[in-house]
Amino acid sequence: MTTTMTPTLITDIDHFIGDTVDSRGAQHRRDVYNPATGAVTGRVAMATADDVDAAVTAAHTAFAGWSATPPHVRARILFRFRDLVDQHADRLAAIITAEHGKVLSDAKGEIIRGLEVVEFSCGIPQMLKGEYSENVGREVDGVTLRQPLGVVAGISPFNFPAMVPMWMFPVALACGNTFVMKPSEKDPTLSVELAKLLTAAGLPPGVFNVVQGDKVAVDALLQHPQVEAISFVGSTPVAEYIHATAAANGKRVQALGGAKNHMVIMPDADLDQAVSALMGAAYGSAGERCMAISVAVPVGDEVADALRERLVAALAELHVGDGSTDGVDMGPLVSGVHRDKVADYIQIGADEGAELVVDGRTTAPAGDGFFLGGTLFDHVTPEMRIYREEIFGPVLSMVRAGSFDEALQLVNDHEFGNGTAIFTADGNTARTYLSRVRAGMVGINVPIPVPMAFHSFGGWKRSLFGDHHIHGPEGVRFYTRNKTATIRWPDQTRVQTDFSMPTHS
Repeated sequence: MTTTMTPTLITDIDHFIGDTVDSRGAQHRRDVYNPATGAVTGRVAMATADDVDAAVTAAHTAFAGWSATPPHVRARILFRFRDLVDQHADRLAAIITAEHGKVLSDAKGEIIRGLEVVEFSCGIPQMLKGEYSENVGREVDGVTLRQPLGVVAGISPFNFPAMVPMWMFPVALACGNTFVMKPSEKDPTLSVELAKLLTAAGLPPGVFNVVQGDKVAVDALLQHPQVEAISFVGSTPVAEYIHATAAANGKRVQALGGAKNHMVIMPDADLDQAVSALMGAAYGSAGERCMAISVAVPVGDEVADALRERLVAALAELHVGDGSTDGVDMGPLVSGVHRDKVADYIQIGADEGAELVVDGRTTAPAGDGFFLGGTLFDHVTPEMRIYREEIFGPVLSMVRAGSFDEALQLVNDHEFGNGTAIFTADGNTARTYLSRVRAGMVGINVPIPVPMAFHSFGGWKRSLFGDHHIHGPEGVRFYTRNKTATIRWPDQTRVQTDFSMPTHS
């Protein structure tokens, strides 16, 4: 008997300009895959510089009306958007899983973390109140305002197609800016879905736009004279390029780069809790998180040996498969190219002399999906590439330390300073680590210390380029500029000309 296979439905993924889906540039498309099956499921349009100009022009045209809209009215639209995203959360999570590969529960968690920034942004009237000082001089008052920049743009990575854009545009829109989003071409569908929900919430045409594409679209945004600011999250080499190019073109820029996040495990730590936390932090989302723990630093050989034994046992129970299936702990990587890059790093680590305890290349599920199993190295040293470089996959390296000071020095000497964690039962040890560690985000018995939306997210050293962290109070400062006014309403008495420096006495 012959079995007829049902062909995979391939959809076109286009831009969103003004208030409609826009298929310009459709002659240039790139394949979008389901990472769990390896099948092509979509074809995304690649924007030209002219396409980007159309989106920026739409945003520029909309800016005058949107910036003049009272902040509380802007907040009401974001409230409605928040409710719509919540209502459609299951459908949006399924889109993320189908294009990125992460498990559904992780995709839903990503949406929730994005919505937290929307909720923070709904309080924008309070954050834009400004300051007023009466009588800074005799019958002279001082006023400080925070005003929007104009057209701003966001360039987001593949690993969080919902959360990272929602770290950017809700704050920008609440502050009165208009926005052009350039999502990753690997999982582009969700950006258009968010644009449709913003429109349904009442956002005026042109206030939020999406341009799909690659470096051509990025460069067009970086060089466009009407784009005032750029937000970027991604790898360090690209962050450096974004920062340098945007700054050279006179733009404000925040560019969040790569990471090599360490988790220090002290001898007094609860090892069961540490292992459970480490498994989720290292292998959740197939390690494709900028806050993933990729280096475990057990202090003392006794701790290291016990940690290794328990990690090996936990990895044997790790269920890798299609993220849309119940019971799966870890899905595929986002693409075949990225899967092969991570596999190459595993070989590099073995060649460098690290002990390959569990090889994810041999435990990956069969089939055409972009799978790797969880990988564990022991006896990794700081000279090795697998320690120095961001792998961005399900690869955990154990670097043994003889003391707390040695562990702290390891973290501080690394070129990246995004996030870190320490597991300990001792408050003084934790306080000392928090005070002395050179990283932007620190977890105390918390493996992935992503701050809540009313704080700000960002690293140190070569994990951040630019002056501002993202979302929270830093996000409001990034998307606004200060204006101060000194005000006097004189009577009709003629004042004699004064050539000295005014002192407002």
